[in-house]
Amino acid sequence: MAVTLNEPRTKDSPVVRRGAGKNWEKWGWVYMRASGLVLVVMIFGHLYVNLYAGDGVSALDFAFVAGKWASPFWQWYDLVLLWLSLIHGANGMRTLINDYSISPIGTGLKKLLSPHFIMKSALLGATVVLLILGTLVIFTFDPCPVSSNPELLPSFCPAAS
Repeated sequence: MAVTLNEPRTKDSPVVRRGAGKNWEKWGWVYMRASGLVLVVMIFGHLYVNLYAGDGVSALDFAFVAGKWASPFWQWYDLVLLWLSLIHGANGMRTLINDYSISPIGTGLKKLLSPHFIMKSALLGATVVLLILGTLVIFTFDPCPVSSNPELLPSFCPAAS
């Protein structure tokens, strides 16, 4: 009597899990390598402009950031740097959570109250909040608000003089 076995990872195989065809771990791995490479280049560019090209660390102040973010290029540069680094870090933390905490089998309240689910939810929430706040700060930054007290404005603002 011959026994036939199903091919592994097919529809009929008992080991196929829900969402197995998407291969999220592979794409997470690819993202970490690609974003890491781009981040290294962008961070060295950031350090060069902020520390070497100007007057060094002593020149980094409110006016430097205000002048830099007056240009849309630097707003988008810092935005891409923020998004890449935050998502890169969150993906690394997600990997650590997957490696060191146990995901319960099943659904319902047991899964929702598990430390694994709580940690991943907190990580997702913190990442989303930081991305939103960082994006808002970069694009709504105004060093010289019109309706503020002139005594509190920096010296380069027209209303301060």
